[in-house]
Amino acid sequence: MLLAGAGAAMAARRARAWNREQKIGKAWPIYDRTEEEALLGVLRSGKWGRIDGSRVAEFERQYRELLGAQHCVATANGTSALIAAMNAIDVGPGDEVLLPPYTFVATLNVILLQHALPVFVDSDRATFQMDVKQLAARTTPQTRALVQVHLGGATAGLDTSLKFCRERGIKLVEDACQAHLGEWRGKKVGTLGDCGTFSFQASKNLNSGEGGALVTNDEALFDRAWAFHGNGRARKITSATLSGWEMNGANLRLTEFQGALLLAQMSRLESQSKTRETNAALLTKHLKQIPGVTPQVIDEGCTRNAWHLYMFRYDPAGFAGMTRAQFLKALGAEGVSGSGGYTPLNREPFLARVLESRHYKKIYGDARLRRWREQNQCPQNDRLCEEAVWFTQDMLLGETREMDFIAEAVAKIQKNAGELVKKV
Repeated sequence: MLLAGAGAAMAARRARAWNREQKIGKAWPIYDRTEEEALLGVLRSGKWGRIDGSRVAEFERQYRELLGAQHCVATANGTSALIAAMNAIDVGPGDEVLLPPYTFVATLNVILLQHALPVFVDSDRATFQMDVKQLAARTTPQTRALVQVHLGGATAGLDTSLKFCRERGIKLVEDACQAHLGEWRGKKVGTLGDCGTFSFQASKNLNSGEGGALVTNDEALFDRAWAFHGNGRARKITSATLSGWEMNGANLRLTEFQGALLLAQMSRLESQSKTRETNAALLTKHLKQIPGVTPQVIDEGCTRNAWHLYMFRYDPAGFAGMTRAQFLKALGAEGVSGSGGYTPLNREPFLARVLESRHYKKIYGDARLRRWREQNQCPQNDRLCEEAVWFTQDMLLGETREMDFIAEAVAKIQKNAGELVKKV
């Protein structure tokens, strides 16, 4: 059983001391006068947009230095960073883009916006990440890019995907929107592929309400991303551009207010990350001892997990047949908030409607779209979506006794599952 012996009794007392009416973790976002002064500074400057301001440019400088990247362009949100990436690597109609089925819908939407064909690569249930061993089976001569998502702050199989893309001339976009300060073999994620994208949306570990960034070590790709995010205006005006317009684009710029917020929030990022790492390790130690609970496996190449999400797989067999929905309800009654995570993105009804539209039929033809429907199977991901349980990053910012409380709540439910199931 959990925390055997005297240590168990002590931990149980600490856990019980935590009032179940209290929120686990820290209220999010965390801020103080640092953020207030940063916002007031922008307000009083009268320079609220990046075109004539300095905060966004300073954030870009500090963020690329933090990650060890050569270039950074801040964007309105993480989706905008992915849109800029798709255009910078020239994804368009007729192209195929590989992606995981276990991710936020934005990863898919940016592909559809380019009228490219999304091709799903099944999940590895142990790591919650894309199963890179299946890349070759999903690749065709039309494959233009791979979007590898570092889900929840971790990554897996990145050596394999980097080698795979390099050998085939496929562009690798790292969707690191949940992986601030995450590392692969000592290097920051987002800096290993052709480019990396980040989100600073309200729930993220680095937060400005909305916001995003694209980083890259490829100057030509950076120039294209920069131009696209500013309605196509070139970063460097030359005689080759009549009025500075270099390409098509959109207005995806970050505001000076958000740039100032990010500079303030960055001052806490490292210390908060260390707290999450400590608490995640403790929680994993506890949960591994509970039948029916299997914490996410972290790939040995993932030398730092950002812990935007703490994830584990739930097996009803270890809980007397209690369904996941019943388990989550029981967990909530104990004062612990959990989530069932994502549903299968490849099975979303809206996706079928998009691919049946006249635009997609005109580009790909009925035969290719029929073949897509036949091949669009991700059985391991279907299972993962039925098993997953998530805790959010703010829950990992609490005291160690709160991790004890979470584990004791899970252990209590497991011990009493038979009785709880009978009551339903």
